[in-house]
Amino acid sequence: MAQDTTVSKLDFKYWLDKATEWGQATTLESQKDVCRHLPQLQEFLQQIYATLKHMNSVVAIQQFPLIGQLLGRLCWNPFVIGYDESQKILMSCLCCLYSSEPQNPVELKANSWIRSLLCHLLSSSKWESNEAGTNTFISALGYTSADYYSHLVKNMVSSLVTELRGNQFNGLNIRGRESDSRLSEISLFCVPLITLPDLTPLLETLLLCHGGASQELLSSEFLEAVNEAILKKKISLSESAIFSLWLRHLPSLEKATLCLLDQLVSIQTTSLEEVACVIKDSLLPQAAIHPAIFIIIDEIFKSALLETDGAPEVMTIIQVFTQLFVQAHQNENKLHKFPLKAYFSRCHQPLLMALLRRPSAMHCSRHLKYISKMLKTLVEDESIRSCDDLFFEIWFLIARFGEWLDVAAEQLLKGSAEPDALLWLLAFYYSPQNENQQRTQTMVEAGEIYNQLMRLFNCTALSVKDLQDAVHKTDIKQSGTHYLATHLLTNFLLFSSGGHMIAQEYISHMSGTRDASKEVCSLLLRAAYRANRSGEGDQRAAKLVNELLQKLTAEL
Repeated sequence: MAQDTTVSKLDFKYWLDKATEWGQATTLESQKDVCRHLPQLQEFLQQIYATLKHMNSVVAIQQFPLIGQLLGRLCWNPFVIGYDESQKILMSCLCCLYSSEPQNPVELKANSWIRSLLCHLLSSSKWESNEAGTNTFISALGYTSADYYSHLVKNMVSSLVTELRGNQFNGLNIRGRESDSRLSEISLFCVPLITLPDLTPLLETLLLCHGGASQELLSSEFLEAVNEAILKKKISLSESAIFSLWLRHLPSLEKATLCLLDQLVSIQTTSLEEVACVIKDSLLPQAAIHPAIFIIIDEIFKSALLETDGAPEVMTIIQVFTQLFVQAHQNENKLHKFPLKAYFSRCHQPLLMALLRRPSAMHCSRHLKYISKMLKTLVEDESIRSCDDLFFEIWFLIARFGEWLDVAAEQLLKGSAEPDALLWLLAFYYSPQNENQQRTQTMVEAGEIYNQLMRLFNCTALSVKDLQDAVHKTDIKQSGTHYLATHLLTNFLLFSSGGHMIAQEYISHMSGTRDASKEVCSLLLRAAYRANRSGEGDQRAAKLVNELLQKLTAEL
């Protein structure tokens, strides 16, 4: 074992001691301890199997002289063999130890022992009985062992579901400590069997069951195991059961949200439709209809945004999530719908209502001017400026509904709006921390770049140098101007007469760093998503967006 790099002596001794301590898990304490360790134990057994499968039985025994004790003890622990893939892994390990050509009495005895363990595991089918004559009785009923135990499981689940629903129906007031304790025991019993399909009705009943106690009655091991199985797509539960899990167990909701963020940040996509599909599949936008869930998800999003220093891919995820949440809220039954103030309690309600309107070609410029004017009034209010948290909430509200910012940049380049109000809106988003004087400087710099771009907007013969010279005429001193200029330039390339011809070359110039590439990629993704959702837009621009996205994602 000294030469083995996969399974250390300390790990092996730790799990052998645990298996000895647990025995057949006949006490409540030992059962709880087994349940807490099941995922790590399965991972260890996988490491053991990965090592054993490359050895013959003689070498395996030399490397792991106590392997028989460990496997033997675990095979008789019903919680271990009932958990996920553990029974299958144990059988695989035993098969590795079996001597195909036994050379001595010791190997013959070992083979006999292995056969008896394999028979025990095969006959258990996750449910084990030691009663004499059971197999004869099963045969007399006309069942195979597998059929019999399957029916046994279904009957047991049905009985427990009836018991739990009966307690709920009788009312919470008559539930005593004994009944609450029963609920906790049943949930703990389910932990090693959560992935068993026949157990689904019991899992859902437990999750939807609420006792009279103020504290959580279901064991934390149960709630964590169910959430893990959901996230890994090992079980499928109703939406109401999943929402109930997240409402009653905060760590599960936090883990589901963080897993979604990790998944979305790690994938490379050329379509926000794909991002939207992943978000909807997580059920988090639908679950966020419950204000308590929305508030937790929102806080996690804020933390992620601050920790990544406003990473564009995180901001885009938040914007798509917000759109899906608003859609789910609008589809909610009006009798049970919470008012929007329950979700955005700290936000300026008139501004929220203005941002909730979907952008459309008609009255779009006028509505943007209205949003900009209202926002400017709020930002310049001393009572708001002096409160950092409230000021951040206003900025984050604008950021959540970032589609209006993209529309503002597009309207500016198409010359269909008064530029000052729209430039101020973009300047606030990209430089929220600026004082009035600094924002005025940002406005001056952005205005100069905007005017230069508008002079070139209708030029059909345009070179990269022409565009570079136009941008570099402005002496940029404010950091926010760089991001604002990138937003304007991206839209210029998409919608101007000559921009299409130099788009690929100039995008490469703009995306000199990885961060810049991500910024441009997010802008292009949102442009394509907006066009697809509205069914409007220039088809030539849409085609160009797809080409540029493929190029950028390949470089990233």
